[in-house]
Amino acid sequence: MTARNHGFTLVELLVVISIIGILIALLLPAVQAARESARRTQCSNNLKQIGLALHMHHDTYGLLPAGWTAYDPATGRPYALGQPGWGWGAKILPYLEQANVEKNLINYRLPVTDPAHATARTLALTIYRCPSDSGKPTFHAEEIHDPGGAHGPGDGHAEYATTDYIGVFGTTDIHACGGLPPGQQCRGDGCFFHNSDVKFADVLDGLSQTFLVGERSSKLGYSTWVGVPAGDACFPSMVLGTATYPPNSLAVDAHNFSSFHPSGTQFLLGDGSARLIPQTIDVGVYHALCTRSGGDVVGALP
Repeated sequence: MTARNHGFTLVELLVVISIIGILIALLLPAVQAARESARRTQCSNNLKQIGLALHMHHDTYGLLPAGWTAYDPATGRPYALGQPGWGWGAKILPYLEQANVEKNLINYRLPVTDPAHATARTLALTIYRCPSDSGKPTFHAEEIHDPGGAHGPGDGHAEYATTDYIGVFGTTDIHACGGLPPGQQCRGDGCFFHNSDVKFADVLDGLSQTFLVGERSSKLGYSTWVGVPAGDACFPSMVLGTATYPPNSLAVDAHNFSSFHPSGTQFLLGDGSARLIPQTIDVGVYHALCTRSGGDVVGALP
């Protein structure tokens, strides 16, 4: 009797390989979607932790932290590009389990650019980074003036830690802050602005109908939790954002909100909840959510 050979023919092998390839092609998007879902959930949790910290700050001091604090050092009058420049993200560090950072690395009486703050300025904190954003943990100040330029630690430009979460300045142009002379406060219609002292009682539109913080991804430009260095007119928009366009808009505006999430951008509401807002949101509704006391009736969120 002739022995039969057991094995695959070339055609059978090619069919099996093709089937495996198809299965992998079908599985890969599902795996990527699951990973992004996990990253988005972590990002939402970060925002909720920030919301809790803001509420704890309000419970302690009776108001939200200022968007950034700055005065003219010569006269003591408000000045958007003055000193010391610390942002709202720095002021809530003790409520984010980062009390040691504030205690050991920060002196709020000194400017953010003081050499004593070299470590604090470049401290990349996980709570301030969205896992979906693979951008750099730190950036040099000159990069926002010269995108794509080559800058390093030895070129004289200060380095800052990156954040994906910025306070809501409102619907007005934050870039106008850089043109105000000493003595004028740069006010926005949102919950955070220059030397702001907003209380929850001032949020007449309702905490559940008002954004406090939103995402900004590194694809629009880097932002920081540290604050605003004196004299730099671009930096107010590095700690706060404006609702110039809907989130994730194709229009290029470094002051806008954005994310790497495929279905929208996440925002923290005044009641401590986080919501994913699609870029298809009605502009009127979006603007109403970004103001604290516009008298708008939003209704159910999208």
